[in-house]
Amino acid sequence: MDAARDNSLRRTPLHGLHEELGARMVPFAGWSMPVQYPTGIIAEHNHTRSGVSLFDVSHMGQVSLRGGDAAAALERLVPGDIMGLAPGRMRYTQLTNEAGGIIDDLMVTRAGDHLSLVINASRSDVDLAHLRARLPGVEVEVRDHALLALQGPAAAAALARLAPGAAALGFMSAASFDLDGCPATVTRSGYTGEDGFEISVPAAGAERIARALLAVEGVRPAGLGARDSLRLEAGLCLYGNDIDETTTPVEAGLAWTIGKRRRAGGGFAGADTILRQLAEGAPRRLAGLLPEGRAPARAHAEIRDSSGSPVGTVTSGGFGPTAGGPVAMGYVAGAAAEPGTALAIMVRDRAVPARVTRLPFVPHRYVKKT
Repeated sequence: MDAARDNSLRRTPLHGLHEELGARMVPFAGWSMPVQYPTGIIAEHNHTRSGVSLFDVSHMGQVSLRGGDAAAALERLVPGDIMGLAPGRMRYTQLTNEAGGIIDDLMVTRAGDHLSLVINASRSDVDLAHLRARLPGVEVEVRDHALLALQGPAAAAALARLAPGAAALGFMSAASFDLDGCPATVTRSGYTGEDGFEISVPAAGAERIARALLAVEGVRPAGLGARDSLRLEAGLCLYGNDIDETTTPVEAGLAWTIGKRRRAGGGFAGADTILRQLAEGAPRRLAGLLPEGRAPARAHAEIRDSSGSPVGTVTSGGFGPTAGGPVAMGYVAGAAAEPGTALAIMVRDRAVPARVTRLPFVPHRYVKKT
């Protein structure tokens, strides 16, 4: 059944607008979501890299933590420094299990008297049960808000048409604005490797804000297809592909998210495993892979070393429009993860030569302000 007509799927507040704009709707994590618009995925990808695109990411869960010492309580569940998070600042971290595996990755913002979390749609039920069971005295509230992502080098200029002060936001910071008469929380963040903003607005005002942004010259809609190719080129992990409950932050190349104080003090789920891997190294690591030729390597493809022995598996792969060819990420064992290592990826029963490279494939262009 067409995702646009499947009544078992949840719909974002922008569903009608997507249909009006000619989007192809697909099921994604229980939601009906736009995968692309009539211009196509590559055009949407390229426009985001050169201009500015608007993505609907309202399927993501938005959660508020209030009461008690929410920051100290959350620190028992994540390896990130939450207590040191200043008002109006945000941090990327992970919910970890007792084995050090990643239950979910999330953004945490200190927003006035509470913490605001953005969690993955596919993990929403798991995350909420986990938080409610392990945060006694803390109110865990799901917010009925839409989430829009305005991404690209022209994002600040476009958003300034509705909120002139937004361009002054620093990277990974948040502030409240009035957008066309609608209260909004804006963060300078995103999932494309480009400068950009994520805009949380009450569901009732989402379509008005989206239309106002799309009316700004140069702003075009983009769907999940471009979002995936952009994040892959930027070397950003996708939950369920590149990270899950069997992968640790160290294996996934996310050790940078664990600050000095948390490394020294531990006290979070899975700390024994994660701190040991920080000290001794992980048995496998997520690596960037550049296959030869034009055929993309897809998830689950086997990775082999120069002798033909299996050393890992591709977790994400596809064509990188900005990179100009196929790109992939995957877990490989030991020394095989070193940049420059020659490997092979099995693509359609053929061993395609590939070389390990440092991530990201395309440099990040975040705008950092103090």
